Amino acid sequence: MAPREAAAAIAAALTTAGFVARFAGGCVRDELLGQHPADYDVATNATPDQIKACFPKARGVGEHFGVMLVRHGGRTVEVATFRGEGPYRDGRRPERVEFSDEVTDANRRDFTINGLFMDPATGTVIDHVGGRADLQARLLRAIGDPDARLEEDRLRLLRAVRFAARFDMRMDPATAQAVQRHAPELRGVSRERVGQEVRRMLLHTTRGVAVQLIESLGLAPATLLEASAALQGTRVRQLPQHASVSCALAAWMLDRPLQVPWQHRVKVWTDALVLSNHERDALHEALRLRDALCAAWASMPVAARKRAAASPGFEDACALLVAEGLPLAQSIQADLVPLRVSGIAPQPLLDGDHLKRMGMQPGPDFRRILDTVYDAQLEGRIGSIAQAEVLAREVATKA
Repeated sequence: MAPREAAAAIAAALTTAGFVARFAGGCVRDELLGQHPADYDVATNATPDQIKACFPKARGVGEHFGVMLVRHGGRTVEVATFRGEGPYRDGRRPERVEFSDEVTDANRRDFTINGLFMDPATGTVIDHVGGRADLQARLLRAIGDPDARLEEDRLRLLRAVRFAARFDMRMDPATAQAVQRHAPELRGVSRERVGQEVRRMLLHTTRGVAVQLIESLGLAPATLLEASAALQGTRVRQLPQHASVSCALAAWMLDRPLQVPWQHRVKVWTDALVLSNHERDALHEALRLRDALCAAWASMPVAARKRAAASPGFEDACALLVAEGLPLAQSIQADLVPLRVSGIAPQPLLDGDHLKRMGMQPGPDFRRILDTVYDAQLEGRIGSIAQAEVLAREVATKA
């Protein structure tokens, strides 16, 4: 069952039971923008107990906040009770919630474009916060007092950037000024949440706009846990559509030069964004290979070029060179054509077990022998196991 169909069926069941049920938040926004939401949330005046009465298998994921998960048609839909919220003391969650009506529920949300409801049966939009006009005007505006909205959940500082970038919106001046005022408070948000929000921005094609907003609104120091720096260049904007997180981070690092070795900055950003080991290593390799290609590609022998091209970070490194507009990027792509014809990373003719069967004793020289033989294979100087064995014995005798 399609996500909308499943959510509409749940809303219809609640309506039949005598309750109000609406599509709420991002799914309404996305439909009005002509997009196809992956998920639909339902908001209702039914309490968690009443939701359970309608759907006995519903389970709570935040019953204190009135949030239930209802399974229907192979889909899981979040169903939340209309609510108002008390003060936020930790910059993330309210101290208390009170079940309420849809007007109160709309006004406790973050931005007007996310405060819309829709009647699932008729498609009628219910707008208590001016969100529809803001969507049409491409304006991102906080609901009510922007300082209060940002103080409630400081991650909204980054969410404001993500929405403005993704939906091509200008930020309401009062909202933008509040973001700038509260920017240092982002340091108090859990690094995992900051990292997740940054990933969502960098994996979208509007990543360049998002990075520029983070920088211009003064959010970069608290996001990256490093000093502010004036952006020089637009490498992030020039990355291919499907660039990885590591590639985007590498381009961002190059765009904001600091007199600090990039190896140190990789460690700082890893901690700041809670990068996985894979993401950290990929970021490191992209920057290392970029430097290596700039320094030595023109003088690299065929074997070294093939080894570089087979490295995990090679694609990201080349994307960085293209984003920087360096002529080297075109040279590398031209040089790769004949290398691919002869094979970038063929299966080695020999391995350690083969050397042992040849009567060689394992030791430090094994790696040197295997590397020498494989280089010869990559360069086309040998093409058979017999030739590889002869070369291996020659190298071994020179140990």
